[in-house]
Amino acid sequence: MLNLLNEIRMTGKISRAADHEGLSYRHAWNLIEKWSAFFEVPLVERKRGSGTSLTPFGAKLVWAGQRLEARLGPQLQNLSQELETEINQLLPRRPSVLRIHASHGFAVSRLRELLSHEENLEVDMRYVSNQNSLASLARDACDLAGMHLPRGGLRKKSLAAARTSLTPSVHRVIGFVTREMGLMVKRGNPFGIVSLSQLPDRRIRFVNRDPESGTRSLFDSLLEQEQIEGSAINGYERVEFTHAAVAAYVASGMADVSFGVEAAARQFDLDFIRLVTEDYIFVCRKQLLGVEPMKRVLSIMRGEAFQAAIAGLPGYKSKDAGVVKTVRDAFKLEAGASG
Repeated sequence: MLNLLNEIRMTGKISRAADHEGLSYRHAWNLIEKWSAFFEVPLVERKRGSGTSLTPFGAKLVWAGQRLEARLGPQLQNLSQELETEINQLLPRRPSVLRIHASHGFAVSRLRELLSHEENLEVDMRYVSNQNSLASLARDACDLAGMHLPRGGLRKKSLAAARTSLTPSVHRVIGFVTREMGLMVKRGNPFGIVSLSQLPDRRIRFVNRDPESGTRSLFDSLLEQEQIEGSAINGYERVEFTHAAVAAYVASGMADVSFGVEAAARQFDLDFIRLVTEDYIFVCRKQLLGVEPMKRVLSIMRGEAFQAAIAGLPGYKSKDAGVVKTVRDAFKLEAGASG
């Protein structure tokens, strides 16, 4: 029902929405009438010459569903992965599993989809925060750890934190993608927001990412760079747990601006103000490169299907995807470091 309403919101036509959802026109109307009766309020309204649109209640219902899906999707995927891992441990022929820990993002989701279609390749992928993925690698809780580093003035600080978890002689860096990070605002940018300096305006409602996320860490670093106190921003303490969730929050009218990836903004038909580019990479132990499952993952990263998937993501670009580098070469470490 929520998918049908969302299609009506985007197309303004019940017939097109029904076709998209694989429903007959009659069945689509029956669904609308059924749920309108359940809530005791109309969900759609028809205007002569203007097609069909959602009522204010119908629109709120759609955005509530969008926020719910964006918020819970990664958590449900993690729970599903935990269950699959537990079941595999009980099988008589336990498959060899490659463990991946990475923060949730559009490119990582595309990679996960491609890996799921591979036969005889068992991957245990968990969504964890940027800092926790490196911690997982350090305690051997994962084989491949995702991390993202900003370009520009903030890179030195981020590299300093990452180096404490990496040993040049032990670890290797694998290229993946770049992504554009910035401010997401309603279509037309009603407040004319073009920089972080405008966020302390108390009329502007902000929604933040959770404190453990790498995106929150990057946002706080940008605020520090601009000498802006988080407490001065209306909604700084209001948090959601994914890029899509904060975008849905803005799109639903519950906030005016958030910070995240361009792909999330475009998904929810928001305007986007670019602020910084991030390199998203993976890190592993050197000896893992000779393991067959790892070879296959690298091959998929380098393949045409992955390149095409990334090309379809606004604000993302493939950057040395699947290419292995030493820590020194990847991070431009001092010549004295061994790699």
